[in-house]
Amino acid sequence: MASEDALRRAEEVGLDLVEVAPGSRPPVCRIMDYGRYKYEQQKKKKAGKGKSHSATLKEVKLRPRTDDHDLETKLKNVRRFLMDGDKVKVTVMFRGREMVHRQLGHKQLRRVTDMLGKLATIENPARMEGRFLSMILVSNKEGVAEARREMEAAAKAEAEALANEEVAEARPE
Repeated sequence: MASEDALRRAEEVGLDLVEVAPGSRPPVCRIMDYGRYKYEQQKKKKAGKGKSHSATLKEVKLRPRTDDHDLETKLKNVRRFLMDGDKVKVTVMFRGREMVHRQLGHKQLRRVTDMLGKLATIENPARMEGRFLSMILVSNKEGVAEARREMEAAAKAEAEALANEEVAEARPE
């Protein structure tokens, strides 16, 4: 159809003539509401962005002689990062004469991987970068799913215990 005829038809209906495929021969046009078309395109674009989560690299720093409680506290953060789908760089920092005892840093990283268990897999093994010994961990999908199930079961058990406690308190003696 001639472009003049298409424009006249679009004006009769009260819509716009929009060129959909300009590269084709002949160019393909469609009669539609251009403002609504643009709005729907933006909506599709936003919907696609919201679903994607790019794995960012989070870092947790330790020392060769970091104590058990401090290590547990830092590992809570590591677990949270892994559950969110992020990569985690665990770094052991050496100062002064600690460089002589690098085996303590390796031991510390082994403890971290043992404590995390199935939740994490090693992407990059431990290696020295100047005065830092670091490795990169990524989340293991099966381990994360199992950890989520355990957390849900624990939350459910806690809620039931609270409900039973409230019922016991409400009973007259």
